[in-house]
Amino acid sequence: MGEARYLTAREAAEELGVSLATLYAYVSRGRIRSEAAGGRGRRYRAEDVRRLRERKERRRDPDAVVEGALSWGTPVMESAITLVTDDGLYYRGRDAVALSAGSTVEEVAALIWTGDPARAAELFREVPEHSPRIPDVQGGLPPVEAFQVLLPLAGAGDPAAFDLRSEAVARTGARILRLMTSAVAGEVAAGLAETLRRGWCPRDPGAAALLGAALILCADHELPVSTFAARCVASSEATPYAVVAAGLAALGGVRHGGQTELVEAFLREIEAAGGARAAISGRLRRGERIPGFGHSLYLGGDPRGAELLRATAAAYPASTAVALSAEVVGEALELMGERPTVDFGLVTLARTLGVPAGAAVTLFALGRTIGWIGHAIEQYESGSLIRPRARYVGKPVS
Repeated sequence: MGEARYLTAREAAEELGVSLATLYAYVSRGRIRSEAAGGRGRRYRAEDVRRLRERKERRRDPDAVVEGALSWGTPVMESAITLVTDDGLYYRGRDAVALSAGSTVEEVAALIWTGDPARAAELFREVPEHSPRIPDVQGGLPPVEAFQVLLPLAGAGDPAAFDLRSEAVARTGARILRLMTSAVAGEVAAGLAETLRRGWCPRDPGAAALLGAALILCADHELPVSTFAARCVASSEATPYAVVAAGLAALGGVRHGGQTELVEAFLREIEAAGGARAAISGRLRRGERIPGFGHSLYLGGDPRGAELLRATAAAYPASTAVALSAEVVGEALELMGERPTVDFGLVTLARTLGVPAGAAVTLFALGRTIGWIGHAIEQYESGSLIRPRARYVGKPVS
């Protein structure tokens, strides 16, 4: 895992709005962890400082904290799966970018579901009895919507899915992933990434590594709307098939996975305009957003987007799609100071490989299914029902 984030004594005291003496008292009571920083100085865990600050804010204004928690604010539940820092992403303490370059999709799924990547072969050994292709389910539907048709049908014929013990859910998750992959790319005869490669770009043996990296980088991202929806459904003790269907319903929204379609349209607009600067400048003048750039959680840019662009450019340096994306990235950084997100990286990868329409969001959905299953396991284990309260703001009772 990357280096933990720390504050100096003065920074920690300022963030808490207390004196240095009070800070040291918090440390002595075990409320903030500190460690030697060389010489006689010490450094303080930023995570502990911010958690303590949030507790103080809750006491002062609990309503404001609740409102902030629902929009990129205070964490609302605990999870041991994913850590997002200002410039990094970690699955169970391991760097997601490093995993995308050195692990299989199955190993990362096993890591997220069980904590042990070595269990991949065991979990993915079982083959679904029936793997219908999407055209057989509902012709003409985009893949993500077709998944939503496929999953209830498959779930109805899978009685083992009602076993909500952690081990059983991990096995069900493997069946679901294999089923979804086979629906878009054909029978799963090899790994998931290789299956996608054979179905989407059979003449390009090198594409499997990039497809696998994309799935891994999309596997989880803490608690976005789709994952929160999935956890809510899991808290009702619905089956993993229903959990994934709920995640897909949210992912398809234009403010989540649907961003890939906006990026695709934007790149077509740039091609028609004859250059990135003119298209970006025009959008800025009209007050329009530039899709695929800027992420609220990453001060230094989305590491997933950066890695997908790096890996795609390294594998296909002469690609016109890579060249166009590089031009867009350079102009966006100069004009707006923003860096590309995972959505931009996925679309660049899809355009470079020449895969079927909708493949970018399909990769997002397949990868994120790993995370939804992981969160379902955590939620089933907790035994709690997610049931927040609403503050009534309607007409007074007469």
